[in-house]
Amino acid sequence: MPNSASMRRRLPLLLAVIVLFLSACATLASRGKFDELFGPAQPTRFDQRRPPAPNDISYTQAVQPILDKRCVVCHACYDAPCQLKTTSWEGIARGASKAQVYDATRLRAGEPTRLYVDADKASQWRDKGFFPVLNEQASQTPEANRTAGLMHRLLSLKQQHPMPTSGTASAELDFSLERAQSCPAGGEIDAYEQRNPQGGMPFGLPGLTRAEHETLTRWLEQGAPAEPEIGPSSLVLQRVTEWERFFNGDSLKEQLFARYAYEHLFLAHLYFGDDTQRQYFKLVRSSTPPGQPVRDLATRRPVDEPGVPRVYYRFVPERESIVAKTHMPYRLDTARMARWRSLFLQPAYTVERLPGYEAQDAANPFKTFEALPVSARYSFMLDEAEFTIMGFIKGPVCRGQMALDVIDDRFWVFFMAPSKVYDEAMAHQLAREADLLRLPTGSSNTGLIAPWVHYAELEKGYLEAKSKALAQRAKAGGRLDLNMVWDGGSERNPNASLTVMRHFDSASVVKGLVGEQMPKTAWVIGYPLLERIHYLLVALYDVYGNVGHQLNSRLYMDFLRMEGEFNFLVLLPKDQREAVRDAWYRGDSLSTRQQVYGGAARLDEDSSIRYRTKDAKTELLGMLTQRMAPLSSAQYPALRQEPDAALRAQLLRLAAVRGASLSWGNEISVLAVESPGQPTRWFSLLRDTGHNSVSYFLREKAQLRPDENTLTVVPGVLGAYPNAFYRVQAGELPAFTQALGKLASEADYAAFSERFAVRRTNPGFWAFSDALLTSYAREQPLATGLLDYNRLENR
Repeated sequence: MPNSASMRRRLPLLLAVIVLFLSACATLASRGKFDELFGPAQPTRFDQRRPPAPNDISYTQAVQPILDKRCVVCHACYDAPCQLKTTSWEGIARGASKAQVYDATRLRAGEPTRLYVDADKASQWRDKGFFPVLNEQASQTPEANRTAGLMHRLLSLKQQHPMPTSGTASAELDFSLERAQSCPAGGEIDAYEQRNPQGGMPFGLPGLTRAEHETLTRWLEQGAPAEPEIGPSSLVLQRVTEWERFFNGDSLKEQLFARYAYEHLFLAHLYFGDDTQRQYFKLVRSSTPPGQPVRDLATRRPVDEPGVPRVYYRFVPERESIVAKTHMPYRLDTARMARWRSLFLQPAYTVERLPGYEAQDAANPFKTFEALPVSARYSFMLDEAEFTIMGFIKGPVCRGQMALDVIDDRFWVFFMAPSKVYDEAMAHQLAREADLLRLPTGSSNTGLIAPWVHYAELEKGYLEAKSKALAQRAKAGGRLDLNMVWDGGSERNPNASLTVMRHFDSASVVKGLVGEQMPKTAWVIGYPLLERIHYLLVALYDVYGNVGHQLNSRLYMDFLRMEGEFNFLVLLPKDQREAVRDAWYRGDSLSTRQQVYGGAARLDEDSSIRYRTKDAKTELLGMLTQRMAPLSSAQYPALRQEPDAALRAQLLRLAAVRGASLSWGNEISVLAVESPGQPTRWFSLLRDTGHNSVSYFLREKAQLRPDENTLTVVPGVLGAYPNAFYRVQAGELPAFTQALGKLASEADYAAFSERFAVRRTNPGFWAFSDALLTSYAREQPLATGLLDYNRLENR
């Protein structure tokens, strides 16, 4: 018989099995009514698209555009309510699930449920606990398709019980991200409609127009037909052939490079520079070579054992609607291919064997890819540094307070300048210390405390070795000056400076130094740090991982933030470093502060930069701003560059609002400024929340400094998760600014919202949303995607 310890280990698994069993029983019971009315369920009905008849509604031309503008804004990514994704026909056919992807308490890793990856057909999703939202009963009459189709029932519920046309939505509606989800399956819909008359779709937003509702109703009555997907153009097929040939060379050098490229690009929306239609592709691992149908190797993570002797890297079209929160475009062209050949394939070095996929190797990219030149790896990541950093912001973490409360609300990012001296020194250092750089997320099931203690000791050893090497280079004549910071090189690469903005449980990263005011903190990132950020929070991160996996990812990221800050601090005068450090970590213990600078991480050499004031941090940020000025990105120009003088003055006043009043506002707001006879101007208002420190875990509220809140105002759309929409006439901007600066209570904000906000209940909400998305697509055609409305307020 198993002993008690064995039983304790198995208990979480047994509980999970019981929960799944009870859920399946409830689902089967709920189907009984529909079975009686319309015959038994036929789970294979939507395994494939049924082409539309001549008089049928076109899914591509009529249905998906409605879904994009009215449904995808909530039903996309891992945090889609009930896991229902309306980003494609296959997402609707898959249906919904009562299980949640985001679960920070699970003791064992959950089973992945990735659309197009973990199952191929609707019937296979039924075996994984998903229930249909289309009618799968034997009878396929219009009445059956309406009555037994949950999608139609929920759309009709909104038509029968529309939103109020003013004020806030019903208090019975819970809009919090942690709300208990109601996912009615089958016959459960009757009770749901009685309990939640205001719970129709779109949830907590105005209903569809009569024309939109009729279009979807007719399509559903017809049995949800859909045209076959349109294949790529001949030009695009030619480019796919060329790039698959490039990624699947037979030499060990080519295979190792391809693995490195894949582990960095697996989240990318790849497109070809000469494709005017800009069709996006995903790079996947396949068991089949180019020329044969792709057989995706559906491992949990891109670093996991593929289970085949030879991996092939293949291109598959992106089949879902593009949403801003996961959209990471990456251009492929002849220049890119030539660049990668020069970095990885043409240099004279030897790859004697290919590394394996064991957990200890997967958790240490410095060992896995030690045969590839360090300079090549660093250049690969620097060339598209915004994309690299974007990975942990737009990657697995649709909902990420645990991952994101480790960073400040707005900070600037710079990079160590690549050079022959730097690259050679880094290569030698990594050869000596690679074992110290192992990451704590080698497995999706990780312990809580013991791994953390072990990796903290490894980090301490690395910091001591790094500090020693930095001191030796400084004594040997290496100057601690601005030349340490990458200026974009001869190509004037705009990726040399980035701005990262946290919005509580989401974040954004953009090229350039955004904001009218200097940020509180800044990072300088070198190759080992950049690589670890990517592997910790992207390549090695499993959103389905257990609580230990998620917790250790968060705790280790503390170390990485501190390393970036250390690299910035050493550019300051020696006698000011600790004061700046202490201002960043107010209230923290000495040991925590010394983790940043002064303990294992230290440098006794002084900066070579000549400072003129006692505020060296501000001086340094100013010098770096000048250094990056030639690279300034036009995507989010500074407000002082606004050509309309009157509007510029008002926007600068708005951006100067600071302090506790902003606490009553929002993380991300979109402001529409209207002028008679002029196009609407769109601006993003981003609150930079003040903190004593961000090193505390689960104690963030105690560290807030409302008096230090500031506001960043940028032209256009920045941030994928707006919390509020505002509309003002240009002449109302002074009143808007004054009212925002005087907020002191929830009642104040309610009056502010009543005057300026386009609330959830506003009859013109969807017209406002459509205009916003149209402008976004026009002004930022590469970055644009559908926004996420799950975080819209109801105030």
